[in-house]
Amino acid sequence: MSTVIWDDYLEKLIESWRKEGEPSRTVSYLNRLRANALSRIESLRLPTIRDEEWRFTDISSLRNTLFPRASTASLPGLDSQKSTFLDEPTCRLVFVDGQYMPGLSGLTDDGSIIVCSLSELTGICASKTEQYLGQLADFQDDVFVALNTALMHDGICIVIPANVSITVPVHILYITSGKEVAAYPRCLLVAESEAEVTIVEEYVAWQEGVSLTNAVTEIYVGESARVNHIRVQREASQAFHIANNSTFVAKTAHYDSVNLALGARISRFDQKITLAGEGAECQIDGLALIADRQLADTHTFIDHASPHGRSRQLHKCIVDESAHGVFSGEIMVRPHSQQTDARQLNHNLLLSEKARMDTKPQLEIFADDVKCAHGATVGQLDKESLFYLQSRGFAEEVARNLLTYAFGGEIINRVIVASLRQRLEEYILVRTRIS
Repeated sequence: MSTVIWDDYLEKLIESWRKEGEPSRTVSYLNRLRANALSRIESLRLPTIRDEEWRFTDISSLRNTLFPRASTASLPGLDSQKSTFLDEPTCRLVFVDGQYMPGLSGLTDDGSIIVCSLSELTGICASKTEQYLGQLADFQDDVFVALNTALMHDGICIVIPANVSITVPVHILYITSGKEVAAYPRCLLVAESEAEVTIVEEYVAWQEGVSLTNAVTEIYVGESARVNHIRVQREASQAFHIANNSTFVAKTAHYDSVNLALGARISRFDQKITLAGEGAECQIDGLALIADRQLADTHTFIDHASPHGRSRQLHKCIVDESAHGVFSGEIMVRPHSQQTDARQLNHNLLLSEKARMDTKPQLEIFADDVKCAHGATVGQLDKESLFYLQSRGFAEEVARNLLTYAFGGEIINRVIVASLRQRLEEYILVRTRIS
């Protein structure tokens, strides 16, 4: 990495945030974490297409705007329910422009879930934050994680106590309120041993326009715990959305995730999962549905760091018009991680001649007693399937749209929250223009 801040953009961006003031209340650990990240940024720069991990994703237009921090003090009344795809009861935590809004949020009454904002840490949340925050998502070589850590004015810590099963989804709703503003939301979820929870992250925009969301989520899945993680990104059509998710999975624990990239002009999602304990498992699925000139870039890294681990991954992209999809998935099996079972698939559907897809599935295996496989396909709609539907009376356009919907529907069906799955199905039907 260069030791010079690229075009002074990061320096100016940080200065624009400093003008808005410091966090209203902090603790010493968070102050040290912010200071360390800020110091590290001095040795980092924004990535360019000359960097291998970013060679398909040009974010040079990001530096055209400094994206100052928005002020939520002047926001009119907001009905968070109208902004979401979830209809059933949830434990809802609402953020507007990266700031936690307790007045719009609602927790369960039984005290089974422990929630604290980073500006008001107490009790177990304070100890878990000091133990895990900034430890799972490493900012040493990632400028966006470093920026999030240095500039996070607020965030949330969620603790699911041992042996507790949360019966309703924990819904974190991130709302971007305006144009040319930035949000740096931070979330830490700790599921203690044998706990069980479903967490839904939903990113939405209140209005169209250029904005920046730089999000970091850290998840610790304790021994024999189970976490279902659903992530829906439907930001404004001109937005930049950059997110990092780092998950630690302990012995015999299970982590499932579904990531849906639907909005933003340029989106990048980096997901790192460490199967740290013996018998740890994960299943990660993803769908990018993009058109016009959208770019959706997904990078995943599954680290099998202990024996008897199991991972499954299926990522799909539907790319229309002049859009560009990117997938880079890596699975690493460490030398001592014998009897690992890992499979990775990436299937991509191009709907126009100008649509583009770059895919790079990877396996790095340093153990000999393993079962590992990976593969990728890039193609158009199957002509035989089109002919079959047309021979049964479907018009060509309807047949094409039906096959497109079915291609993405495999991922949508893995969303376990009923109302969210239904709303996503309706959204996909509209996007694929099925009447």
